[in-house]
Amino acid sequence: MRAVVTPEEMARADERAVAAGVPVAVLMERAGQAVAWAVRRACGSTYGKRVVVVCGKGNNGGDGLVAARVLRGWGVRVDVFELAGTIDHAQFERAVARANCVVDAMFGTGFRGALEDDARWVADAVHHSMAYVVAVDIPSGVNGATGAIVDEAVWADETVCFAALKPGLIFEPGRSYAGRVSVVDIGIDTSTDGPALGVVDEHDLVGWLPARPATAHKWIAGLMVVGGSSGMTGAPTMVSHAAMRAGAGIVWCEVPGADAAARASGTEVITRALPATKSGALAEAGADAVLEPLARFKAIVVGPGLGTRRSTAAAVRRIVAKAPVPLVLDADGLNALGGDLRPLQSRRAPTILTPHEGEYARLLGDAPGADRVAAARALAAAAGCVALLKGPATVVAGPDGRAAVNPTGGAALATAGTGDVLSGIIGGFLARGAAPFEAAAAGAFVHGRAADVAGHAGLVAGDLIDALPATLRGLHLDTEA
Repeated sequence: MRAVVTPEEMARADERAVAAGVPVAVLMERAGQAVAWAVRRACGSTYGKRVVVVCGKGNNGGDGLVAARVLRGWGVRVDVFELAGTIDHAQFERAVARANCVVDAMFGTGFRGALEDDARWVADAVHHSMAYVVAVDIPSGVNGATGAIVDEAVWADETVCFAALKPGLIFEPGRSYAGRVSVVDIGIDTSTDGPALGVVDEHDLVGWLPARPATAHKWIAGLMVVGGSSGMTGAPTMVSHAAMRAGAGIVWCEVPGADAAARASGTEVITRALPATKSGALAEAGADAVLEPLARFKAIVVGPGLGTRRSTAAAVRRIVAKAPVPLVLDADGLNALGGDLRPLQSRRAPTILTPHEGEYARLLGDAPGADRVAAARALAAAAGCVALLKGPATVVAGPDGRAAVNPTGGAALATAGTGDVLSGIIGGFLARGAAPFEAAAAGAFVHGRAADVAGHAGLVAGDLIDALPATLRGLHLDTEA
């Protein structure tokens, strides 16, 4: 995974570099040179080009001053404005109107709160200009730890980030404000003794997902799916078909009632009726019907479409506590816990939780908040499970504290049923033998990439399932060895 460091970790890394004998001025020189080269590439040449550099009072501003000096040495006409004094608005507007590029060096990754006074005015003026905008380390106004923005921030076309990615560049809205991000090595060691945080890269997936051996048979990757209720059989059906496309060798889709099982049958997925209430919900006795054959399977997905009846919640809690195989708990499976994490904490086999923000709040009592990495880690630690917190830049965290951020996907996935497809992909990867953390992180990545492969307006969940074979081939993740 590509390393991500928090602003606090970056500050400690800076201190270690200086303590080891690297002067601050040398680090600034390297950073400023990198920014100057980014501007030069953006302008295409230096002849006749004009650049505006806006500098703050700290190290970020120092990087900007170095960039200005280097650009002038190349023959670029550079106007520098510093927040340490009062910025002449009329003069700034004239300079920006004729500039090819603006360099934002006002505030760095340690910024918190809202832009004020001249800084706020500059961000607005730059946004309404025609100039190409290069941000130094992070766009001013973006919270480096969370990506949050209070009121106003600089919209950058490109951000030159030093040493390693910061969370504010990978979480919305900071990710959108950052534009194209490049990471530049300026000679700072960002390794930490704490739990790793990284962004999933497609090259990670090849090592995470076992291929089927030549001697494989269908039961080597068997998956059970438990879901559905009256009028809600589509959710477990989508989970099941997504799992088969993701590499499960055989899938049993277990739904309450004979009528529901009959409606869901007729494909490669094997349907099985579970004990049901008169209303078509999973009866409490359904837990034993699920657990009795479960040892044959490699993994189980529980929750999609189950509903929230009391009998269903009781059955789910028993399945969660007793299932001897890796478990993906999603949707109404999460809601069935009612905030009681004890069935999860007592499990011996691994578990992956896949909540959206509402389900997260029902599990822990509070919404995730702006720091999504901290939120995912908190749930993973409390439940003793792998936690996948859905949303823009989905976060996967393990109970050991390591975390991964998924870079794929987008607003096209905000449509009914796509979460069921995600659960199916993760379940299929678990059935193939992937470790829980890796199965969840790989599942999120493939899910988002499948939306790109489907590639059309009006995306629906079924399109993701259809796109999975091409997606897996493109990532060199075919199931065969």
